[in-house]
Amino acid sequence: MLALIGSKEGLAHLPWAIVDPGDVVLVPDPGYPIYRSSTILADGVPHPVPLLRERGFLPDLSAIPQEIARRAKVLFLNYPNNPTAATASMEFLTEAVEFARRHDILLAHDNAYSEITYDGYVAPSILEVDGAKDVAIELHSLSKTYCMTGWRIGFAVGSAAAVGALGRIKTNIDSGIFRAVQRAGVAAMAGPQDGVTERLRVYQARRDRVTKALRSIGWEVPDIKATIYVWLPVPGGMTSAQFTSAVLEKTGVLVTPGTGYGAHGEGYIRLSLTIGDTRLDEALGRLVDAFGRVSAPPAGSRATTR
Repeated sequence: MLALIGSKEGLAHLPWAIVDPGDVVLVPDPGYPIYRSSTILADGVPHPVPLLRERGFLPDLSAIPQEIARRAKVLFLNYPNNPTAATASMEFLTEAVEFARRHDILLAHDNAYSEITYDGYVAPSILEVDGAKDVAIELHSLSKTYCMTGWRIGFAVGSAAAVGALGRIKTNIDSGIFRAVQRAGVAAMAGPQDGVTERLRVYQARRDRVTKALRSIGWEVPDIKATIYVWLPVPGGMTSAQFTSAVLEKTGVLVTPGTGYGAHGEGYIRLSLTIGDTRLDEALGRLVDAFGRVSAPPAGSRATTR
């Protein structure tokens, strides 16, 4: 195991440890922006792998061209997923491990949301797959589970070669985590988990209120089993940017356009469940008041996606 100054730091430095100039990195699109930016900073070539709704926002690994797969050094995955809130089955993770083994690719699994799950769902680890420790590294963060975002603490586990390479980069870049933060992290993980249970109850209640309110005005809200996000198609055929602007102008509520996470985020917006209950309910009330008077889009319609 390697301690990280937050999982984002580990994700940012991983390409420096693995990627040579011109190497390809397979980056989910839409996805957490650090996957792409860290690749570029390492002089790698990010190759977008589309996450499409018809596939449950899981990448079609078989559609990656052989020439691209041959040049690839890293495949980033992230389930439960930011921004789409999608989850991955053990069957898919097994497929991903086999793909990485077949093409000699490091599979980097960003598992920051593994504990943020609802309705009895348990998110799997990539390391549960047989043989994954030979080809995969998994990064986790205490930011989401224990609300330690600004404290910057996480860890990486998995492939000894990958963890060792990342550790050598870090030895030359940072001096580790402030010891008091490390002790706080140990206390959080080893102590009572009542706080985590209560936060999940709060997030789930917010998820339910968001779902009910937005469905009441005809917006298409998917069922959400994990993460603190709601990823939904833009109603009415607008672009993400157009709809974000319309929502802000009509209600003063800010939502995130899907294009902030990649080209294939067009046609979607992301909402977060982390805002306080009073502010969240105010925002939902404004949305219902402003858009409830507008005719809902025809059944089955949705925004164009790429």
